[in-house]
Amino acid sequence: MRADGEDPQGAAREIRAALSAAADPDRAARQRAYLRSDLHHLGVAVPDMRRAVTRTRRGLGARPAPCVLALAAELWSVPDGAGRTVYEYRWAAVELLVQYARALDAAHLPAVEALLRECRTWALVDPLAVHCAGAVALRDPAAGEALDRWAADPDFWLRRTALLALLPAIRAGRPDTARLTRYADALVDEREFFIRKALGWVLRELSTRDPGFVLDWLGRHGTRVAPLTRKEALRRLPAPAQDRTAPPARADPPA
Repeated sequence: MRADGEDPQGAAREIRAALSAAADPDRAARQRAYLRSDLHHLGVAVPDMRRAVTRTRRGLGARPAPCVLALAAELWSVPDGAGRTVYEYRWAAVELLVQYARALDAAHLPAVEALLRECRTWALVDPLAVHCAGAVALRDPAAGEALDRWAADPDFWLRRTALLALLPAIRAGRPDTARLTRYADALVDEREFFIRKALGWVLRELSTRDPGFVLDWLGRHGTRVAPLTRKEALRRLPAPAQDRTAPPARADPPA
């Protein structure tokens, strides 16, 4: 069946049918336990999920942003026949937005933000952050306003998104070091694991292109940098460079 771009319900049914056909209960149990998920899982493998979305996307062809967002919302919000919220339906919505990222611009990030606030797992947040929001930010400078707001949001998943959305520009050789400096300086004292990890990940990506920036930032903040962030940031740098940023040893207390 060829999906109709003006009928998001029909296109969503097509994707859901393909996902149901690829369900694996054993994988579903493992996946749910691994993600500590409270959603219903079908146990669809990554290649099968991507094939299901890609098949429908090819049938749709090029679509304007409103059609893409309507289909993503249909996948995201409609439960299965038993009234359950299905992880794979939401995963398919994320994959759809990733595949159609070029149809979006900064004006569409509020719709992406609404989904991010309901993700509650890195498995859905990270692809939206890097390959959707980050892809938009790489093309549209106006996206910076949303990223800046997310970087200070009480929801740590939004703060993580703001950091990870900087990755496409780094990988394209156009890192926004001014924005990264602002975010990293503001988040250096974070206690949340997923922020510490994301900050180290972004610094690690930048380290192969601009090691001086990473080493200077680590040296400037010293012992304030969480060990996890420091370890990730230095992972791709040689040992001599890592030694330059080692925090000073703690002095022994007086006898």
